[in-house]
Amino acid sequence: MARPFLSAHWKNLLNLTYEVPPERLEPHCPDGVELERSDGRSFVSLVAFDFTDTRVGGVPWPGYRSFPEVNLRFYVRHGGERGVVFLREFVPKRAVAWIARALYGEPYVRAPMTSEQRLTPEELSFGLRVDYGGREHDLEVTADSNSTHVPPEDSPEHFFKEHSWGFGTDRLGRTRRYRVDHPRWAVYDIESLTVDIDFETLYGEQWAFLNDADPIHELFAQGSDVTVYPSKPLDSR
Repeated sequence: MARPFLSAHWKNLLNLTYEVPPERLEPHCPDGVELERSDGRSFVSLVAFDFTDTRVGGVPWPGYRSFPEVNLRFYVRHGGERGVVFLREFVPKRAVAWIARALYGEPYVRAPMTSEQRLTPEELSFGLRVDYGGREHDLEVTADSNSTHVPPEDSPEHFFKEHSWGFGTDRLGRTRRYRVDHPRWAVYDIESLTVDIDFETLYGEQWAFLNDADPIHELFAQGSDVTVYPSKPLDSR
């Protein structure tokens, strides 16, 4: 396997999943990749989390080690490879967004963002705020800090959080993929959740209908060290 491009610790992974008709997602599937379904249903997930201890090429670049991200993604397959495609990803670091667009073809956007973690012996709270499109967008979750467990492989939690591949399309129209390695994540029992975002403002008019939708699944994962490998064309080995 190739030398890693990026390593980091991801933590406080909040995943809010919505059911979406397949016809809304299929036009966004890169060539050679098919939409993944569960019982015939397809989904998008809003995912918010923190990067910490970030290293690019093994180097801990000052000012770029810790930052939040929030993205909207959906689920795909390439043969036996389960992966995700990102519709848009927000980070507060301009250089991070540029590198991700240039090297991975990922739809990163820079926006002012903050995140906060509050931990007590009984509770863990995580909040994230994005300032974009003339308004603030807020997510906040509180969980039982003593409740972590690793869900079984046949659980919805496993389906939505365990994917080893990212897929996208580069500027030449080629499908590219990259591998993301991490151990199976433990999840918390969620006690409360606040969602105050405008999907249309963040992700475009076609996603405005999500403003009136409720998540069909919510999970809050502990996270772990993560390794991201270089992007390659889909047909390369």
